[in-house]
Amino acid sequence: MTRIALEFVPPDTAHGKERAIEDANKVRDLSHEHGIGDRIDTLMIPGMIAEDDDRPVAMRPKMDPLDVWTAAAPELPGIRGLCTQVTAFLDAPALSQRFGDLLGAGIEGIIFVGVPRTMADGEGDGVAPTDALAQFQQQVPQRGVILIPTRDAEDGRFNFKCEQGANFALTQLLYSDYIVRFLRDFAEKHPHRPEVLLSFGFVPKMERRLNLIQWLIQDHGNPLVDEERAFVARLGETKLKEKKRLLLDLYKRVVDGVQDLGFPISLHLEAPYGFTRPAFETFAEMLDYWAPENPQGRKAVEG
Repeated sequence: MTRIALEFVPPDTAHGKERAIEDANKVRDLSHEHGIGDRIDTLMIPGMIAEDDDRPVAMRPKMDPLDVWTAAAPELPGIRGLCTQVTAFLDAPALSQRFGDLLGAGIEGIIFVGVPRTMADGEGDGVAPTDALAQFQQQVPQRGVILIPTRDAEDGRFNFKCEQGANFALTQLLYSDYIVRFLRDFAEKHPHRPEVLLSFGFVPKMERRLNLIQWLIQDHGNPLVDEERAFVARLGETKLKEKKRLLLDLYKRVVDGVQDLGFPISLHLEAPYGFTRPAFETFAEMLDYWAPENPQGRKAVEG
């Protein structure tokens, strides 16, 4: 199975269901306008939790992914759902109930994530993500994990997650083609071939002032990430035509490099500053170059 997912960030709770519906209609209209209304087949709704105090854009209380899904999905007939779930704050019975609620509402896949950067691995009084992967294999058919190819010791970490039961992975935002080297090396050493959702994000001019994307991908002391952050900074300074060329060139290098490594390849498209015409115009050019051969697909919805 492969898919083309669009990240759908939960609105602030203060804006509620109405904003979720409004954003879903914007997705429908923009994707139809740019000819990809029948190609984006999945919403990926992250569970938003407070992180570092230095976050460039203030984190206000966000809607629960389950509430977002029930509001947005009817506006996008045929859409499928993924979401992230922090497992470390829930015990096993509560986590089982949560998974049952998500799956019962029609969300097909759940990405098991750990504690925020302000906490150490293993903290939290709930179930660690790797333990949850093994424990809930029968209940959750599509079990995802986060893959950060530039992170130190990620090869062993990712292999262990696969051994625990992960059958798909969502990459961090990619602003280099290092994922090609990572997956090539992983394929040479390990037998696991989970579905990999490659994440590509549009960088608007607003990044020049706020640096949200640079903050999201930061990894202090990691020269690989320093290069990615420099590329993001360049994109924030670049006019749209050149920005699209640079992003499309990166996209080509990544998808051309990973196609023959044996992993089912899916896509995850992000607009961290909100859904805009330039973002969807860029996504459309990417999909015109390459898209998964057999995405789940859905019927186009008229705008």
